[in-house]
Amino acid sequence: MRSVRIPSRASPPSPEAVGTARGIRYNQPELKNRFAGTAAALLVAGAFLPAPGQERPGRTAEIYDLRHFTHPNFTRIVVDVGTLREYAPMESRGPGRIMVDIFQARLNPIVREETIPARSDYISAVRIVQKSETTVRVTVDVDFSRVRRYEVFHVLDPFRIVIDIYPKSREEPPPPAARRPQPAQPAQPADQGYSMARQLGLGVRTIVIDPGHGGADPGCLDAANLYEKDLALDICLRLRELIRANTRLSVILTRETDILVPLENRTVIANQRRADLFISVHINAFPDTKRHGLETFFLNFSTDAAVNALAARENATTTKTIGEMDKIIRKIVQNSKIIESRELARRIQESLVRRLSLGNRDIVDLGTKGGPFWTLIGCPTIPSVLVEVSHISNAMEAQRLKSEVYRQQIARGIYEGLLAYVQSLGKG
Repeated sequence: MRSVRIPSRASPPSPEAVGTARGIRYNQPELKNRFAGTAAALLVAGAFLPAPGQERPGRTAEIYDLRHFTHPNFTRIVVDVGTLREYAPMESRGPGRIMVDIFQARLNPIVREETIPARSDYISAVRIVQKSETTVRVTVDVDFSRVRRYEVFHVLDPFRIVIDIYPKSREEPPPPAARRPQPAQPAQPADQGYSMARQLGLGVRTIVIDPGHGGADPGCLDAANLYEKDLALDICLRLRELIRANTRLSVILTRETDILVPLENRTVIANQRRADLFISVHINAFPDTKRHGLETFFLNFSTDAAVNALAARENATTTKTIGEMDKIIRKIVQNSKIIESRELARRIQESLVRRLSLGNRDIVDLGTKGGPFWTLIGCPTIPSVLVEVSHISNAMEAQRLKSEVYRQQIARGIYEGLLAYVQSLGKG
């Protein structure tokens, strides 16, 4: 079926015509009129959909959130797409499922793939997956015997797809999900002895990599419009491929394209996926353009004016207020993973300097330091570091950053450092 251009305003066809044209199936007889009206709205919005596998070529939209709200008389599920995209609702009776395919779309890994709406005994789970390279599918597992009707529609500015499900009976809370036990194996001491993680023999299974900045936040840039956000993303994509190709570790990026992920949300995926390590990659800038080199940070307070100035720049886009300072400071003071974060920072810093020094004689090791970076505050229980891999404000290093070879060496240096850290736990 061909796609049509989306008009700004148009007169909708009759529901009967829409139902015939789209071949819509209704889950209840009384739903027909209501859902046909929704289908008419889809036609007005240009949602004549191609068959699966025949999506129109073009840039994919990145789906960045899946939300749900349980109200006294219905449950609403919202998919935040941001950019207008075609979509196709469908259903299955055995097992009971409501499905929506979103075309020319990619799923940002920060989105939780499965969730269970509270107080909804008629919905067992909501799942979102990358069905194909260009199609994202949302699936709602429902008990149709308890569902009176449902609607699938969209809202503009920003574009989002909404699924409203109306039950026949009162909602009841589902049973809590069970936790997976953590493995326990021997480990070797870090520089500062046996941390609690090493005493318990904990290992690493999942790593979250955070490309700094993105979207409307370019980060640092030079006179030639070399953006930190683009360089950081390229390095992180290369790092992900190295990890996937050489280990069995699971690796997740907070963003895979040029989108803005708020600072407060960058560690959400680490907490949701129960990640074991968090690595944020950035490019530095400094008023003194002669300054160059590499440095790696872990979460702590600092008396270094340069570190505090850098933290102020990196934290500039947060939406937190002064009234929340006490809670934020407690998170830093109560930081239980500082030993492991310092060890991870040390391993990455040493490996990065060693790797880049192979082809560049003037690499400067600026060391590992503590700093109050908001990106790291959100991971209070796992080792997390922020790596400043070069200075975009320095002409020599900015020129090097333009080279794919140099960026690949940066990715390899970080990879070798985190691998050395994993091996120090006795797990690799």
